[in-house]
Formats: sequence, structure tokens, C-alpha cells
Amino acid sequence: MRLRWKLAQTFEILWWKEHVRGKNKQAYLGDKKAYWHDLLAKCAHVLTVKDTDSIIDMGCGPSGIYIVYPNNAITAVDPLIDKYEHEVPVFAKADYPNVNFVRSAIEEYVPTGTYDHIFCMNAINHVSDIQAGFEKLGELAHKGSHIIVTIDAHNNSLMKAVFRIGPGDVLHPHQYDKKEYTDFLANLGCEILDTICLKRESVFSHYVIVARKK
Repeated sequence: MRLRWKLAQTFEILWWKEHVRGKNKQAYLGDKKAYWHDLLAKCAHVLTVKDTDSIIDMGCGPSGIYIVYPNNAITAVDPLIDKYEHEVPVFAKADYPNVNFVRSAIEEYVPTGTYDHIFCMNAINHVSDIQAGFEKLGELAHKGSHIIVTIDAHNNSLMKAVFRIGPGDVLHPHQYDKKEYTDFLANLGCEILDTICLKRESVFSHYVIVARKK
């Protein structure tokens, strides 16, 4: 799995470079902020974030959810953060003075405390060890903390088995369905507040799961 993860990381940076190629930085970030605001609006009945709340964005990428919280104290963690700084032109650490960027894999991050909101947006199935990844999210939470995860979940058990055998989805070393992802969170001692389908496709559906540490 470690080798598969390293391969995924190589393709991840290539994907981002191609994804933003030729795009205007401000226009791109404006579209990305609109996407995050729309997602958060769908979660508003179970998630409220105040300016005084502490936030960590695990697997943040170059345009993570940290971009819509300019007033919060934020930690943003990603193993490729330095590569994004030098190779992905829409991203610069200096644009986000309220964010402490840390270069680390999710499951290897050494926390200095807990957070009110732990975001892991489309990143948990990018890790090398998914059990350790979820355990790290739980380690970052105190009683009442929200853990918010977005995932691509398999719709069909047969296709899930096929993708687990071969490199059908090179960016994502792990292949699970919605119940398996919610079980990971429940096993951390979390209450699942809601699971919202953001987009349904033939093989995967994209969900946001909002959980609260008991």
C-alpha cells in the first residue's frame, strides 16, 4: 500500500499542475470559494463555524476549505504543501496569514492540541494507512468537535472489488463504500449528524459526512 500511495502522490501533483494550467488565479480561487460556500450551506443544519473556533484542514491541498475562513486560526496539513508552493501557481502560503501550513502526511501529523472543527476534504482515501488516518482525525478532536469528511464512495460492491484489485483509480489508494466510511467515524466514538450526497455518478458518489465526537 505504501508503494501505491507514493504513486498516487506523484500523480496528485501532476493532476494539480494540469488542473490549474492557464487559469487566472483570482478567477479560479473565486470559483473554489463559491464551491466551498455551497458545500457548507448544505451542511448548515448540522454545522456552524464561528470566527473564534479553531480549525484544522487535513490534506488541505492548494485550495482547501481554509480559503473561506480568513478570520479563524487554522492549521493546514498536506505532504505536498511545499511542492504546491513552487509548482501550482494558484497557491502561495503568504496569501493566508491566518493559516499555519505544515508539511506532513495525515497519519504522520504530530498534533499540538485539539480543534473545534476537523476538516478532511476529499483526502482520507489518499493516505497510505486509512485506519491510522481516521485515528489521527479522532486524535485531533475533543468532546463536541466536528469531523467533516468528503469522500468518493463506491455505489456497487462489484466495482469496488475490481478497483481494489487494479489501478482503476490511481489517485486514490483506498476504495470503500458509504457505510464503510461512516463506520470508520463511528468507531472513533462519533455521532454521524448527516451524510449528504453532493454528486452521484455511475461508479462513485461524492458525499460529505458531518460527525461529532461524543
